[in-house]
Amino acid sequence: MIESESMKLKYIPILVVFSILSVWVYTSSFTEKPEVQPKTDYNVYALEIPEYIDFAGEPLPLNQQDIQERLDRELLVNTYWQSNGLLMIKRSNKFFPIIEPILEKHGIPNDFKYLALIESGLTNVTSRAGASGFWQILKNTGKELGLEVNENVDERYHVEKATEAACKYLLQSKKKFGSWTLAAAAYNAGNGRIAQRMEEQQVSSYYDLLLNQETGRYVFRIVAVKHILSNAYTFGFNYQDKHLYQLKETYKMLVDTPITDIVSFAKRYNLSYKEFKIYNPWLRERHLNNKSGKEYIIEIPKN
Repeated sequence: MIESESMKLKYIPILVVFSILSVWVYTSSFTEKPEVQPKTDYNVYALEIPEYIDFAGEPLPLNQQDIQERLDRELLVNTYWQSNGLLMIKRSNKFFPIIEPILEKHGIPNDFKYLALIESGLTNVTSRAGASGFWQILKNTGKELGLEVNENVDERYHVEKATEAACKYLLQSKKKFGSWTLAAAAYNAGNGRIAQRMEEQQVSSYYDLLLNQETGRYVFRIVAVKHILSNAYTFGFNYQDKHLYQLKETYKMLVDTPITDIVSFAKRYNLSYKEFKIYNPWLRERHLNNKSGKEYIIEIPKN
């Protein structure tokens, strides 16, 4: 018994050293930096500036270095913001067919559909300044352009009517400045501000104006988005038709009386309140006042 205990004591130093080594090996596995493997499956490329590009038939003066660089910036930002690019492609398939014929009816170039796209991403958002809807129209501006805007009904959220109102504004700007490019800039900054800057700087072209950053980037962003979406596969956006958003077919219902409870009204057509509001976002409350007996068109999905 005494002999076996002494044998055990002989191995204690060896066990202690082994334990220390084991702990060191274990902890060092957390502190040593792993070998970094270079990525070989992802590359970021500089983009070619097109030799010719225009907005609404008006060419950009690409012989000027600052114009090239400003266009390059918007091409890079909108190409490599891939998630937003795909969303723009998907939504444009859904809503451009509504916007395009209205632009054509008023004689406004098709390129202006991209103005709505960069303004809102084709969603019914509201800006910090209170501009709302696809075309980001301010409350007072909307009223001036013939839209009904109040707490109960806000036609800035009505795609067709808001597009009609935007067309009125753009035609006024084109008449004032004689240029679709300046009309687009004025949509962002206002006719008065663009006219003032042109007078102060004694120039007649958007591309010769020194403007605040937002308006200075505005037309270039429209042009870049137009160029990217028109050549989506070239810019690396891969998708199939099944990935694109579709607009459901609806039938239009004329309403010239108040609706006291839209929830109950929607249920008559097997719709939830949420589904009803998707197709009629301009109805802002759970009822329609309509004390004057005005005629409204409500959309109901056919299924």
